[in-house]
Amino acid sequence: MIDSDGYRSNVGIILCNSDGQVFWARRCGQDAWQFPQGGIQENETPDDAMYRELHEETGLKPGHVSLIGKTGGWLRYQLPKHMIRKNSVPVCIGQKQIWFVLKLTGSESDFNLSNMKKPEFDDWAWVDYWYPMKEVVFFKKDVYQQALSELEPLILGDLKDAG
Repeated sequence: MIDSDGYRSNVGIILCNSDGQVFWARRCGQDAWQFPQGGIQENETPDDAMYRELHEETGLKPGHVSLIGKTGGWLRYQLPKHMIRKNSVPVCIGQKQIWFVLKLTGSESDFNLSNMKKPEFDDWAWVDYWYPMKEVVFFKKDVYQQALSELEPLILGDLKDAG
């Protein structure tokens, strides 16, 4: 779904483990790493889209995770000009995303990157919370900074309280 400003509705997922590390995945056949994300379909809530995308991209089901929180509003990024498909109707200039933070309650054996016919990712790792800021593609850096900053207290705050 693309809004009147040209932004596709989307969800982003920050999945953490009990040590506060986050799930970081490599796109199939590329040297590009990112958090799971995906479009919101017509008649689908952001929460529904998040669980669908989580399952499609990681194989995890709602019972494998605990929802900790989400951003208070939409975060936006624009695509570089060369990536905009000008012949598409309507033209999509970027994404607007609701970001979710989840905690893995299942085990690593619950992951299945080959869950779909055309997998999104072919490798993954647990990384330090702020590591993605050094590695994410340039046009997503600002939205990653916003999401990580807003959601950090929900993940790292729990670790500080436990320590």
